[in-house]
Amino acid sequence: MKKREYFTAKDHTFTICAYGKSEYIEECIKSVITQNVRTNVIICTSTPSEYLDLLAKKYDIPLFINEERKYNSDIATDWNFAISCAKTRLVTIAHQDDLYKPDFAKEVLIHLNGTSRPLIAYTDYAELRNGKEVSNIRNLNIKRIMLFPLRPRFMWSSKFMRRRSLSFGSAICCPSVTYVPENLPKQLFIPGYKGGIDWQAWERFSKLKGEFVFVNSIQMVHRIHDDSETTALINGNTRTEEDFAMFCKFWPKPIARLIEHFYKKGEASNNL
Repeated sequence: MKKREYFTAKDHTFTICAYGKSEYIEECIKSVITQNVRTNVIICTSTPSEYLDLLAKKYDIPLFINEERKYNSDIATDWNFAISCAKTRLVTIAHQDDLYKPDFAKEVLIHLNGTSRPLIAYTDYAELRNGKEVSNIRNLNIKRIMLFPLRPRFMWSSKFMRRRSLSFGSAICCPSVTYVPENLPKQLFIPGYKGGIDWQAWERFSKLKGEFVFVNSIQMVHRIHDDSETTALINGNTRTEEDFAMFCKFWPKPIARLIEHFYKKGEASNNL
């Protein structure tokens, strides 16, 4: 009989990735320290500043500075560092502009408990546009359709269904993901990608034995604004090139190019 996992609040950490001086980071901090099930919270940065020092002291949160970023300027370096700073079995990389619903940690723990080899847990999400939370929009509804086959618990361990879902695009919202590092590769994120760094990670993880745990309820809010990294990448060519490379991991090139064409139109909705 397979061993069933049991996780508690002490097993989870929100690692807030801070970069520069975000006007939204304090809202993010408040959303994770006021969880209905209080877990651990830390801040990680490669751009130390007095502003972050003051926030860390104000909310009594440990602050970790990534010195390696000076020699390797890549998002993957920041995210790998964020994971390494958390000394718990479960880690959520909280993006500084986003918000977490009060039951996020509670629902993640509930869904992870009873699994046998969880790899990641992820939730449904809404978007924050011009100060208004929206969830019933075309782009999000398409992503929900893509994730529909992974709703049933018995599908969480299916490599085939995971890869079929990922073959049409990245429907898993990166800041909604909780990682189980002990069941994942030592290096979670591979340097080189910009906008597709999360998708390439899911693709690698999808080949592993274990479970993609889906919390089918809106538990976090992803902020869309003109200064976000996602918006910047979509406005350039970087995202298009990376998306095509990802589709080629699942499809022959002619089919990959066709899917990428329609996928690009959907991603354009990230612009305000």
